[in-house]
Amino acid sequence: MSFLEEFQANLESLPVILQKKYALLRDLDKSLQEIQRQNEQRCEQEIEDIRRGVRSGNITPDTSVIRFSNEALDEQKHSIRIAGEKVALAVQAYDLVDTRIQQLDRYLKKFDEELRRERENAAISGVPTSAPDGNTKSGRGNEGGRGGRKKRQTSVAVATEAQPAPVNPTGMELDLPVDPNEPTYCFCNQVSYGEMVACDNPDCKIEWFHFGCVGLKEQPKGKWYCSNCAVTKNRRRGK
Repeated sequence: MSFLEEFQANLESLPVILQKKYALLRDLDKSLQEIQRQNEQRCEQEIEDIRRGVRSGNITPDTSVIRFSNEALDEQKHSIRIAGEKVALAVQAYDLVDTRIQQLDRYLKKFDEELRRERENAAISGVPTSAPDGNTKSGRGNEGGRGGRKKRQTSVAVATEAQPAPVNPTGMELDLPVDPNEPTYCFCNQVSYGEMVACDNPDCKIEWFHFGCVGLKEQPKGKWYCSNCAVTKNRRRGK
């Protein structure tokens, strides 16, 4: 049985085990609430009896002598035991889930290592794959409104054709080999991927930036300038 099959088998049994423990927790909680209710009523009644005895003079108002009945004390001790059982069950349920999470972490780590080895082997063997089109980027529907600005194209395409392509020219964990002639962008000097945003400075040397590299989660409203162009713009305003 592989690790994945073993993990799936253990995971399938987890909901049933948790359901049984939660059902037992509910039963214990009901018992605890009933015992606490009875104990509160008993203690209130005993306190009222003590007050009447003190007022009538039958009981000496000495706090070192006055105490609850053994029945009331036993109920309180029983409540503490049930509460301890509830805590133990909750810890067991937590440990069960935590164990499955640790198993999943180990599987994901092993799966990631296998994928990395497959990509390295594919790159070394030179398996031909189609590279993504360098003229398109996801999440950039407003690209046509840039006044006809075009992305930078590499001027050394002919020279690089005679050189062997590096294993991972971008340093990224990509599913497909990257075209060494594809232009790079952003502060990270990587190829186009994911959501990107263009700097509104027509003289920007970089032009396009990845959302994650500039701290964006969605397309900015209005004009947007990269940090370099923003500093230059502010300096010009200060003059």
